[in-house]
Amino acid sequence: MSASDAVLAAALLAIDPSGLGGIRLLAAPGPARDRWLSSLDDISPADTPCFRLPSHVGEDRLLGGLDLAATLRAGRPIAESGLLTRANGGFLIATMAERMRPVIAAHLAVALDRGEVVVERDGFSRLVPTRIAVIALDEGIAGDEAPPEALTDRLGLVISLDGVKADGLTTSVERATVSAARRRLVGIRVTADNIEILCAAALALGIWSLRMPAFALAAARAHAALRDADSIEEADLAAAARLVLAPRATTAPAEATEVDPPEQPDRQEEEVSSDSADGDSALADRVLAAAAASIPPGLLARLTQRGVQQKAGPGGRAGAQIASRQRGRPAGILSGVPRGGLRLSVIDTLRAAAPWQRLRETAALPGRRIVVKREDLRLVRRRQRSETVTIFAVDASGSTALHRLAEAKGAVELLLAECYVRRDEVALIAFRGRGAELLLPPTRSLVRARRALADLPGGGGTPLASAIAAMTALAESSRRRGKSPLVVLLTDGRANVARDGSGGRAQAETDALAAARMARTAGLSALLVDTSPAPTPAAQRLALEVGAQYLPLPYADASAIARTVQAAATRRGAA
Repeated sequence: MSASDAVLAAALLAIDPSGLGGIRLLAAPGPARDRWLSSLDDISPADTPCFRLPSHVGEDRLLGGLDLAATLRAGRPIAESGLLTRANGGFLIATMAERMRPVIAAHLAVALDRGEVVVERDGFSRLVPTRIAVIALDEGIAGDEAPPEALTDRLGLVISLDGVKADGLTTSVERATVSAARRRLVGIRVTADNIEILCAAALALGIWSLRMPAFALAAARAHAALRDADSIEEADLAAAARLVLAPRATTAPAEATEVDPPEQPDRQEEEVSSDSADGDSALADRVLAAAAASIPPGLLARLTQRGVQQKAGPGGRAGAQIASRQRGRPAGILSGVPRGGLRLSVIDTLRAAAPWQRLRETAALPGRRIVVKREDLRLVRRRQRSETVTIFAVDASGSTALHRLAEAKGAVELLLAECYVRRDEVALIAFRGRGAELLLPPTRSLVRARRALADLPGGGGTPLASAIAAMTALAESSRRRGKSPLVVLLTDGRANVARDGSGGRAQAETDALAAARMARTAGLSALLVDTSPAPTPAAQRLALEVGAQYLPLPYADASAIARTVQAAATRRGAA
């Protein structure tokens, strides 16, 4: 993205913060990001509130609640305003937004949608105005590190400062210009053609969120107001397409197909209508071209590599969130007595006891100003990421070609190297002949993994039911050890050995589907890689029964399989 577009985005956000919702700013900490934030502050009205929102912020600080110090002084509950209330009419700068907890993103989403939030906590019930714009500072490096989608879907603008120098972010827009544009904003005329062009551009770029055309229209109106215009023109639509639609593209717009025009009747009114339609079509094409030219380099390639998207599950790249007594990030409070490693939250305990002090005055001991009872005790609840175990179940039967088996071996070795860096584990199950065998228990050892892979033989029957049962049992065992299992099944789906080891395709398929349904009941996060030369109905049905993401790889190599498994492991924890 150019420096001029980054500066323009700051001006549009200053003109219509509530209409645009905010901005997702992809930039590492540094002079460029600081200069952009400073430029936004310089052109915003002088009385615009602006507060920082840390990634570890608690709900009490965000929403407000009991003012502990004031309550203890007054002897009665005194409410304290949260960041949402204090930032009303201004900006909330969410630092390290890629690490924001989903519950915080949910509160911000409600505030952005409704412009108000109902606060019901610590004995208070209040309706507070929250007309804010959120500046999400996205410092994510890997492709899976991103702010919660519940938040980003409500932020109209997206800019990246990658490669942009701080010196180029000096704005020529003045605070008086922004104030005048704010006053003109209400009077900007919007036509049905404007809306249709933006909707068509969003559709052509593969953007399905209905909020995006609305945000693009808000950006176009703000751009027109900045130009001191009364209506939206092509330049306004192009700017909106660059700043709102292009960064969210999921597909490249299709090339227009040239078709010979049909013969038109020689009537003047139809010629005028045709000229008007051609003009609108040309304008729509130019707006779409502006958006396509502004698609960030490599964005579509990364989306293509990601493969079929899997719905987000409870885990993440480093495993699922699990309860912990002593380690991990704070995740709320609970009542109880501090035992078994649970730690007392002094502030929350005092907050719970404060409203009752007037009633407890008679029970207070001499020199003791605060009476705390057992029911006031509050403990810190923590959650931490569990380690991930990637379980490979590899079809080594005769129906799997030798080159496919070699690719599976290569994929496991590539993934093991990355898991070693992340301190994750990899396990390997091979199935052939009459049953399935655990060749490699969960391990981080590169030496053991390579030895097991090198010794993996091929040939024989396909005991698919035994393999699914074995991988399900290993996954559940890993769960009991506090791990987050991800199962990768590489097979063509053609079973010919039953669960008891007997031959017969019909019984083997019945047993395999029954085992698949048991795996689905266990709620496994799974990926099925179809190793057939072409996608097969048998493998597709098996994936459906297991509840796995289906991936046909008729032409993939070991690197492609490894990339796909990495994407599945990361996307399952997006929430």
